[in-house]
Amino acid sequence: MTTLEPQQKDEEELSHRQVMEILFGLLAALFTGLISSTIVSTALPTIIGDLGGTQNQYTWVVTISLLAMTVTTPIWAKLSDLLSKKMLVQTAIIAFVIGSIVAGFSQNMAEVFAGRALQGLGMGGLTALTQSIMGSIIPPRERGRYSGYMAGTMAVAMFSGPLLGGVMVDTLGWRWCFFVCIPLAVLSSIILQKYLFLRPVKREVRIDYFGALFIALAASLPLVWVSLAGNQFAWASGESAAFVVGAIVAIGIAIAIEAKHPEPLISLAIMRDRTTALAIIVSVTVGLAQFGSSVFLSQYFQTAQGFSPTEAGLLMMPTIVGTLIGSTFSGNMISRTGYWKRYLVSGCVLLIIGLGFMSIIDHNTPVWHLSIGMVMLGLGTGMLMQNLVLAVQNTVDVTDVGAASGAVAFFRTLGGAIGVSVLGAILASRVNGNIAQGFSDAGIDPAKATDGGSLLNLDKLSGPVLHIVETSYADATGRIFLIGAIIAIISLVAVSFIKEVPLRTTVRKEPVDPVSAVES
Repeated sequence: MTTLEPQQKDEEELSHRQVMEILFGLLAALFTGLISSTIVSTALPTIIGDLGGTQNQYTWVVTISLLAMTVTTPIWAKLSDLLSKKMLVQTAIIAFVIGSIVAGFSQNMAEVFAGRALQGLGMGGLTALTQSIMGSIIPPRERGRYSGYMAGTMAVAMFSGPLLGGVMVDTLGWRWCFFVCIPLAVLSSIILQKYLFLRPVKREVRIDYFGALFIALAASLPLVWVSLAGNQFAWASGESAAFVVGAIVAIGIAIAIEAKHPEPLISLAIMRDRTTALAIIVSVTVGLAQFGSSVFLSQYFQTAQGFSPTEAGLLMMPTIVGTLIGSTFSGNMISRTGYWKRYLVSGCVLLIIGLGFMSIIDHNTPVWHLSIGMVMLGLGTGMLMQNLVLAVQNTVDVTDVGAASGAVAFFRTLGGAIGVSVLGAILASRVNGNIAQGFSDAGIDPAKATDGGSLLNLDKLSGPVLHIVETSYADATGRIFLIGAIIAIISLVAVSFIKEVPLRTTVRKEPVDPVSAVES
């Protein structure tokens, strides 16, 4: 098979064993962080029912962690170019562990939100630093193979979380969905303390505080607006206008700051690169597919189809298998041949097919039909997740690999946060309309349907009310996947314009004098 000609190999390179020792610790930490974002998906109906939450709060248990992850990812990524990566990744692990403890002992929804926000803070660091460290120790041409391991880990974390969460709920209780993450996080910190040593690039540390503030505002305001509009106030209202104008102003100020700051959190120069800009567009769709599918499919299986949490987790297995195959196959092929664009294009096509299959589900859809769509979805996300990062990292030097990786991770998690928030709002609106119509047709008084409880506490609902709730959720879920399929088409167009360039076999883009100092 024809291969793209690589550049000359670095003289200094870690052995495969050394890379795997570091990678094991990194992937253990990453797995712990990412699984926390999906392990609660099968537990959410139980958590909301137990603590008396609502559908909007259901969505925000996931969104708030993604939001914290999103706004902090570029900060962690930039700091990784300036400070000790080892110190930063261990700090992220500590933040995550504290958040898990807080969420696990929560007595109300506010405490759950606080714990999830801390978990998201740690997850942002783990996501950004894992990619940054890999970019610092592995040349791009060899990174495809290792990126396959990372993508596989991300896939297992994203889609096995619902299964593990279901088992926890059915055996130990929903609080263990938070506690179970702690031991692996501690183990990963011990492994990294022993094996992770990097040569730092000596640079003056200039932290972009104001940039961080306005990037956080620019990412947060739209999500808060979407979650509140239509419930707390009308879409066309003064409150909505305030949120929209505030977000636009925050974006403008953030761009102005990043353009002038000597060490911007999100480098406009990097983002102006054609490959990076197009990869960011695709990353939004990947994030939407990753997080949205795991959250809403789990709810569909439990609320609409009546499966138990464990059964709902098992039914997510087609996505896990598809993602593992897509990530490992494409990663190995990229390392062997040097070609990578074909796998991005294939990934987008499979993503469209998968979301299209799932867009026509209702309360009568057989599981096998949904499984076909889930396999296609898994294959597509597996081919896209880490290969997008790989393509972007190949365009920058090791001194900027953190910022470049962080940009892609930032927009992927932003896509996930926006996806869960917006699609959750659409789902809630359609479900509420369906339930209201169902109650009206059946002559049921909505005020007496739940006896003051939550409609998501299915065990407490009478037969007729339960049937209306189940069919309402089932018939509303397909619409959100149709929206995802339309967005995926835009990503396919973006991928087609990415120019394929050879993957270099050097960690550094330009040869430089080695630095003798070593991080501790």
